[in-house]
Amino acid sequence: MNPPSIPLARLLAHTADAVQAVRAGRSLNDALRACPAGARPGTQALAFDAMRRLGHAECLRRRLVPRAPAPWTDALLLTALSLLERSGGAPYPDHTLVDQAVEAAKARDRRSGAFVNAVLRRFLREREALRAQVRAQPLSQWDHPQWWIERLRADWPEHWQDLLAFDNTRAPLALRVNLRRTTQARALERLREAGLSAWPAGPWGVVVDPPRPVHEIPGFAEGELSVQDTAAQLAAPLLLGMQAPVDRPWLAPGARVLDACAAPGGKTAHLLELAELDVVALDVDPDRLARVQDTLGRLGLHATLCAADARETAAYSGGRPFDAILLDAPCSASGIVRRHPDVRWLRRASDVEALVRLQAELLDRLWPVLAPGGRLLYCTCSVFRAEGEEQIDAFLQRQSQARRLPAPGHLLPMPHNQTEPGGSQGAAAPAADVQGFRADGFYYALLQKHNG
Repeated sequence: MNPPSIPLARLLAHTADAVQAVRAGRSLNDALRACPAGARPGTQALAFDAMRRLGHAECLRRRLVPRAPAPWTDALLLTALSLLERSGGAPYPDHTLVDQAVEAAKARDRRSGAFVNAVLRRFLREREALRAQVRAQPLSQWDHPQWWIERLRADWPEHWQDLLAFDNTRAPLALRVNLRRTTQARALERLREAGLSAWPAGPWGVVVDPPRPVHEIPGFAEGELSVQDTAAQLAAPLLLGMQAPVDRPWLAPGARVLDACAAPGGKTAHLLELAELDVVALDVDPDRLARVQDTLGRLGLHATLCAADARETAAYSGGRPFDAILLDAPCSASGIVRRHPDVRWLRRASDVEALVRLQAELLDRLWPVLAPGGRLLYCTCSVFRAEGEEQIDAFLQRQSQARRLPAPGHLLPMPHNQTEPGGSQGAAAPAADVQGFRADGFYYALLQKHNG
C-alpha cells in the first residue's frame, strides 16, 4: 500500500527547517533525522536541491530583501528561490511553488505569508533582471563559499571550474559487490531482472541510476551488496596489494590490521570480504561505531570493535604492533560534496587548517604501532592538496623510515578520474569513469615501514 501523499507546503516547511539547521551549523543528515519519517524522503530530495543552489538563492534574496528576515522565514525564501532556479528546471511549476511556500509560511506565522508572497512574486516578475545583477558574483555562479573557490583555483588551476560544477550534480547509487556471496556479473543480472538500470564500475562495483532506496535493491538485505562509491572501494585492495579480485593479498591469513577511523564500516567490511584478517575497527564515537557493527552483522563478518581516540594507541593496541593500518582520516569531505551538498556551507577555511593538524597528529601517533615491513594506507575524501599530497610530503620529511609504494595520489572527480603529477609515484590511475560514471574525489598514499 502506497503511503499517503504529503502536501508540498509541508515538505517545503520541513525543507526550510533543514536549511535553517544547516545555516546554524548542523549537518543536513542530523536535520533530516528530526523530520517525520513519512516526510523524510521528499524533504531530503528538496533539501539536496536547495543545498546545491543555496549560494545563488542567497544572492537573489539579498537583492530582493537587503535586510534578512527572521531565520526560518529566510530559510523558506532561500528554499523556494533555490528550487525555482534549480539547474535543469524547477521540480514543480513556478506558481505551485510560490503558492505552496506561502501556505507553508502561513502555517508557521500567518503574518509572514503576505511577506513571502510579495517577495517570491516580485522575483517571478523581475527574474531576468535579478539574474543579471547577481550573475558575476562567485557565490551565485558557483554555489560555493569564496574561500573554497579560491582554494580549488590555487590547488587545481586547470580543473577548478569542473570540480565546482561536479559538486552540483546528482550522484547515482554506487554499490560494492561482496565476492564472498556473489559475483559482479550475478549482481548485475539480479539488478537488471528487477528492472533497474545498472552497469559495472571498477573490479568490485556496480552502479544504479537513477538511484533507489537500498530496501529496493536485490541482494542488499542478504549482504551481497553495500553502498560505497567506487573511489572508496579502492582502499581495501590498495592496502592488501590487490588490483583485481583474483589477486592474493600480501598479508598472511590472520594478519593484524587496524582500521583507525572505521565508521560507518564500509572499508572495514571490504577488508574482511577480501581476506582472512584479524581486524581492529576503531572509532572515537561509540554511536558511529554501532553503525560499523550493523554493517558487519548484515554481511556476516566479524571485527574487534573499540571506541577510542586513534591517537591514544595504548587504549587499543594491546602492546602489539599491527601488520597494516588503514587511516581514513577526518577531512573536509571536499571530494564528496555531490553526496553531501551541505558540506560546503558547514566548513570554514579555519576548519581545513585544524583538520590538517589532526591528520598529521594521527599519522605521527599511528606510525610507531605499525610493524616493521608493514604498510599504512592514508586516505581522505578530499580534493584539497593540504589534506593529500602536501600532508604526505610533510610526513615523509618527518619520518625517515617511511617509503612510498605505488598509489593513486589525488583522484579528481573528472572523466577517467585522472591522477595528477606527483601523486601516483608512477602508478596508473584507476579507470573509474565507466559509461559516464565519475567517482568521488579521493586521495591515497601507501607507505611502507623499513625493517630495522
